[in-house]
Amino acid sequence: MSAAVEALGRLRAHPRHLVLGALVAGLLAAPLRPRAVLLLAAGAAALAGRRTLALLCAGAVLAGALCAHARLAALDRTRLPPLFGQTVDARVVLLEQPRAVRFGHTALAQLRELAPVGAPGTAAGAGERVMLRIGARVAWAPSPTGALVDVRGRLRALGPFERYMALRGAHAVLSLDAAAPTGARRGGPMGAVDAIRTRAERALSVDLPERQAALLRGMTLGQDDGLDARTRADFRESSLAHVLAASGQNVALLLALALPLLAWLGFGLRGRLLGGLALIALYVPLAGAGPSIQRAGAMGAASTVAALAGRPASRWYALLLAAAATLALNPRADADVGWQLSFAAVVAIALLATRLRMRRLPDALADALAVSCAATLGTAPLIALHFGQLSLVGVPANLLAAPAVAPITWLGMLAAALGQLAPALAAPLNALNAYLLAYVGWVAHAAASIPHANVRL
Repeated sequence: MSAAVEALGRLRAHPRHLVLGALVAGLLAAPLRPRAVLLLAAGAAALAGRRTLALLCAGAVLAGALCAHARLAALDRTRLPPLFGQTVDARVVLLEQPRAVRFGHTALAQLRELAPVGAPGTAAGAGERVMLRIGARVAWAPSPTGALVDVRGRLRALGPFERYMALRGAHAVLSLDAAAPTGARRGGPMGAVDAIRTRAERALSVDLPERQAALLRGMTLGQDDGLDARTRADFRESSLAHVLAASGQNVALLLALALPLLAWLGFGLRGRLLGGLALIALYVPLAGAGPSIQRAGAMGAASTVAALAGRPASRWYALLLAAAATLALNPRADADVGWQLSFAAVVAIALLATRLRMRRLPDALADALAVSCAATLGTAPLIALHFGQLSLVGVPANLLAAPAVAPITWLGMLAAALGQLAPALAAPLNALNAYLLAYVGWVAHAAASIPHANVRL
């Protein structure tokens, strides 16, 4: 009992954390009934104790729930259902590269124009997102992200195994019969990001074999669509798949590379702060803007402001801020597996890394082992739940790969930056990276080849 009272006292000593936590609870509680939300608000008020703080916490819960309801209503607003079952002609913006699935490929796209076949004019639905289902018989010409593509196909509602696309804003499925690139690309700020990404992808492929180039694009930009099935399976079985996804590690490495460089170039405190925030704002959409990279961007921005402002960084406050930002943007983000794994890893590292640290080992090795063990323990239940497997080689594989991950990412980021001027400038960096990429690929393959590397659940 005394331990619980002591923990409650420590919690009440951080009123900002309590209010922000109440806001996050309200955002998460949006699907619940009003009575449950009111009970949650009452619970937050009781936890806060003091009258003013109690009112703030209860108000934060209610505000979060109302905000989430309004945001969900906006996200779910669609004018496509009257066209379900019809064959339509559409011009779409490709928002991602097609991913291989059973019986073809899928991709996320945004409608620019839409009309039933044979009907004059443009039907309602422009601006909405749809899932493209590209069958094996459809002649799909490779197109960059952001390209405008003319398509024809049957529009229908999301099926039971396609509902995950609703988490990304899709309102329907467009099963394609034909597709033809227009040669045009979207404009505006996202068009500029597309151009930067294209130059970066080109630079990260200079003088590298295709397998290593795809691996470098995955580790630098979070783009794993170019990986062959064998490499993808090796990284999944060895519990190294997280290095292929843009996450908090990428943002931390970006800031660790950029902030000292900005200081060396003579930028003051404000210049380093603005430069770090600008790089985060660019990197998040460049890496796909998924829930995990959104969380990492929000946490990185909060930590950068705290560090450069001379204030002690609060890991928990940054985590709550990231949760509030991602849930306010998309209240369904918590249903995304990447979002869950990302937060679980950060929470586990915060709670367990210090306790798991072995004092007799060298500092670098002790830190790497503690972080790897904490992240593995924190994410294992979710991996078992969602994927039905538990890796027995995850910790040693991550420990062996860890010394090469940061150098690969840093060299890749520098290569991508130089590639904005000319792709050939990235060649020397890629030549160095080739050895590191080969090593990480070998670790993944060797670990995945061990008998019973994964326990099927």
